[in-house]
Amino acid sequence: MALYTIADLHLSLGTDKPMDVFGGAWNGYMDKLRENFARLRADDMLVIPGDLSWGISLEEALPDFRFLDALPGRKLLVKGNHDLWWDTVAKMNRFFAANGITTLDFLHNNCHMYQDTALCGTRGWFFEEETGGAHDEKIMNREVGRLETSLKAAKKAGAARIYCFMHYPPIFGKYECPRIVEMLADYGVSRCFYGHLHAESHKRAYEGLYGGVEYVLAAADYLNFDPILVMN
Repeated sequence: MALYTIADLHLSLGTDKPMDVFGGAWNGYMDKLRENFARLRADDMLVIPGDLSWGISLEEALPDFRFLDALPGRKLLVKGNHDLWWDTVAKMNRFFAANGITTLDFLHNNCHMYQDTALCGTRGWFFEEETGGAHDEKIMNREVGRLETSLKAAKKAGAARIYCFMHYPPIFGKYECPRIVEMLADYGVSRCFYGHLHAESHKRAYEGLYGGVEYVLAAADYLNFDPILVMN
């Protein structure tokens, strides 16, 4: 039994947006995913912090869900900025049940336990998306609220440690999202895994300790599509 993570798979089996067109690490990325995911076992858990599919509806993303469902292990999904198929958890669960999807679940306004470790997370928010004013404040407040709901669930569960999985990086270059960074530290989060960053932006990713929290970039192209082993 092992815990893994990888973000930004950008699957497009139901759409015409293959990431191979970007070249570099993306060349043959579907084959890399099949090969690297094959080492997972049925009792392993894989957290995917956002941007799973280019599908814009559950129906359009269904081939991507089926691809992932056929691979070993249980998968926890966090929403990313490109996951336009995302709906209410109740509706997504009904859709999965109706289509025989059995290994996918959601990390959203909740926490999941892996042994004595709580797995928490939310999408987050990022400076490059900002348009200013009340719109940004509303989204930030919502994401901070969802993160705190997840972290409170971990505390209630009496977790020995807390790992957080987010799509947007709480720290990037000289940018810091203070409300999220402070909350992670206040709740005693040990490690925060994030995605979203690609290509040249990898150079400005923050990895290492900050405020007592270890930050780790888990974007698929940064990892050459090989999931990080988080813990056994």
